[in-house]
Amino acid sequence: MTANDPFARLPEAATFTVTSTTVTEGSALPPAQLSGISGVPGGQDISPQLSWTGAPEGTKSYAVTVYDPDAPTGSGFWHWAVADIPATVTELPAGAGDDTGSGLPEGAFQLPNDARASRYIGAAPPAGHGPHRYFTVVHALDVDSIGIPTDATPAVLGFTMAGHILGRAVLTTTAETPGR
Repeated sequence: MTANDPFARLPEAATFTVTSTTVTEGSALPPAQLSGISGVPGGQDISPQLSWTGAPEGTKSYAVTVYDPDAPTGSGFWHWAVADIPATVTELPAGAGDDTGSGLPEGAFQLPNDARASRYIGAAPPAGHGPHRYFTVVHALDVDSIGIPTDATPAVLGFTMAGHILGRAVLTTTAETPGR
């Protein structure tokens, strides 16, 4: 695990709270949130249930991202990105990030992740690479719509959001694939 901080060069933002019934802060991801698509034994690629409270006043929408800064790519790995979640929504059910996005609220959309799939893809750290951190972040934004195309990358979402973030709720989990 590296010490890199994915928020170090981003504007500071107020904090609020994100919780989950499927994943736990500081703990290893359960098999449901690991990647079956990538061949992790037991992996199911099911996005976690998320609930959030205490967003800053003036929040007009949310975005949710799941990012692994420890992936051996030089740029990390984006597992999931959802934009334009209405401010009236404070929960996503487990599995909302499936191929159809049917669990997402009206108006919200999933961006293609680093596997180029517009869905959640679970954790799949390389065997023997050590533990990886997964930052599940709910971003409170000061705009109703972030105004990016549905085929934009999560990096474009992050760049576009940077000037609109009022608050950030972070849930950090881990995963590791033992060496062979």
